[in-house]
Amino acid sequence: MAIRVVLADDHLLVRQGVRLLLENEKIEVVGEASDGHEAIALIRELRPAIAILDLEMPRLGGLGVLAEVPRISPNTRSIILTRHMEEPYAIEALRAGARGYVLKTQAGQDMVAAVHHVHCGEVYLSPKISKAVLEAYLARTDLPKMSLTPRERQVLQLVSEGHSTKEVAEVLGISVKTADTHRTKLMEKLDIHQTAGLVRYAIRSGVIEP
Repeated sequence: MAIRVVLADDHLLVRQGVRLLLENEKIEVVGEASDGHEAIALIRELRPAIAILDLEMPRLGGLGVLAEVPRISPNTRSIILTRHMEEPYAIEALRAGARGYVLKTQAGQDMVAAVHHVHCGEVYLSPKISKAVLEAYLARTDLPKMSLTPRERQVLQLVSEGHSTKEVAEVLGISVKTADTHRTKLMEKLDIHQTAGLVRYAIRSGVIEP
């Protein structure tokens, strides 16, 4: 039986390239998404074996989607696709629940291997990512804690992209009151009290691109 995959990336050419690569290896791409909100809807509906998630997407990046996967499709395993080869990004993705971390510069070589390894219950990193990252993750030692919870990171991205509290609530499937509470607590935690300040923080921390 073919491995069923949902592919999420906001660049059409990237999706087309990865789809072609996977389907040549008899891996079935059952759905494509161009942003995190679409990805969540597809994963909930299709329950794929693997979700391939771009780290940086509109309306929730890969880490934001990762936070929802255990709830909406517990048997789906996730692979992050990214241009970032720096160790902190890989560590944060693994801590967030990713089982694979593939660099876009090496996707042609690595993606098929990543899908097969992750489908078999293993963790896969592109070869250019330090093996120390994987060793530290497996040992659960020397890993810095994320300053924001997955939900706080989701809210930070959406607010920084200019979404209203109502829109944040719609994307995350929560009440407007709950979304407003998350936003207030986020600002208190970061000691930032204006949206412009949140945007600057989001850019510095890599949550959104400038």
